[in-house]
Amino acid sequence: MDPVLRAMVAAARAGGAVALRHFAQGAVQADDKPDGSPVTAADREAEAAVIERLARDFPGHGVLGEETGEQGPASPRFLVDPVDGTRNFVRGIPHWATLLALEEDGDVTAGVVYLPVTDRCYTARRGGGAHMDGERLRVSTVDDLAAATLAHPSLTMVRRQGRWEGFVRLVDATDRQRGFGDFLSYVLVAEGKAEVALGLNVKPWDLAPLRLLVEEAGGRFTDLEGVATIGSGTALATNGRLHAAALALLRGTA
Repeated sequence: MDPVLRAMVAAARAGGAVALRHFAQGAVQADDKPDGSPVTAADREAEAAVIERLARDFPGHGVLGEETGEQGPASPRFLVDPVDGTRNFVRGIPHWATLLALEEDGDVTAGVVYLPVTDRCYTARRGGGAHMDGERLRVSTVDDLAAATLAHPSLTMVRRQGRWEGFVRLVDATDRQRGFGDFLSYVLVAEGKAEVALGLNVKPWDLAPLRLLVEEAGGRFTDLEGVATIGSGTALATNGRLHAAALALLRGTA
């Protein structure tokens, strides 16, 4: 494995182990952040563990953490989401992950998605492909929305974000829909198990490693306006073949 990715995997595993100890105890208590999203002691402690490990291997790098904000230089820097899927985490649902990405000159060049409950690890390196525990990932070859699976976030969020009409058009055009949300939607696209994934009210640390994972698996990743960014608050990941059609339905231009 690439040495940078190897060190990042070790950092993600260190943070994931901290979060998993909290999860295994059950009855996780959460507080509300100013934006209304939940945060737990596990989020804070896991992020600290990730950052501590990164500082040993990359002392000159900065960090942008969901819980601790910006530290050090803006480039190169690591983006850290210690528990992606905190609402699942709090409810005892095992679908959550530790996300870590390396950003250099504004471009994400390495990413790790670690699932502590199953000990499954996804990695991606710019130009080096996407892998799950060493196995190469590739998006599906489905080229018709009528045969596609759509993975989406909370339906209340879709409505509150003013995306309902476009979302319903996409639902009507696809074969089946699954409300996984968070990291899992994008991982499924990278694995070739779904063709379209939506993200709303998302931050760069929610998306950085996932965008790279999808792209290195052969897919396409933009926001809902078709811009290749992780900074606009929305996301659309597809197997590439269906991207234009999905965008058109979401925007009402089909």
